[in-house]
Amino acid sequence: MTADFDRAALIQAAIDNQKRSYAPYSHFNVSAAALMGSGKMYLGVNVENASYPAGICAERNAIFHAVEEGERKIVAIAIVGGSEYTIRDYCAPCGICRQVMREFCDPREMKIILAKSVTDYKELTLEELLPLSFGPDDLA
Repeated sequence: MTADFDRAALIQAAIDNQKRSYAPYSHFNVSAAALMGSGKMYLGVNVENASYPAGICAERNAIFHAVEEGERKIVAIAIVGGSEYTIRDYCAPCGICRQVMREFCDPREMKIILAKSVTDYKELTLEELLPLSFGPDDLA
């Protein structure tokens, strides 16, 4: 399933969901759509807080929702972001989000889609974004 999924639908879901972002401080609105091994998609947005560390990134929001529903394998995630709900450039996940992704995937297979639109995107594996990663298999 890794290579065979509807990238346009995943990207469009992230774009459509961006309006739900809560970013009154940075005004940088991020949305993510995570496709899980079951084929189900989970959405997340960044949610800021006046106490900055209490906020959460869109990617972790989507992944944690999926995990709460019993999902354990991320196939792909589409990420969009930009100031004042306007997507101008590719929006890469932060280091913490990359590490959380690593917990629930094979980094050689999981696809990360950084999108400006459904036709303008970059696709990378988690291994490309997080080389020499530390994960669950290191603790076996």
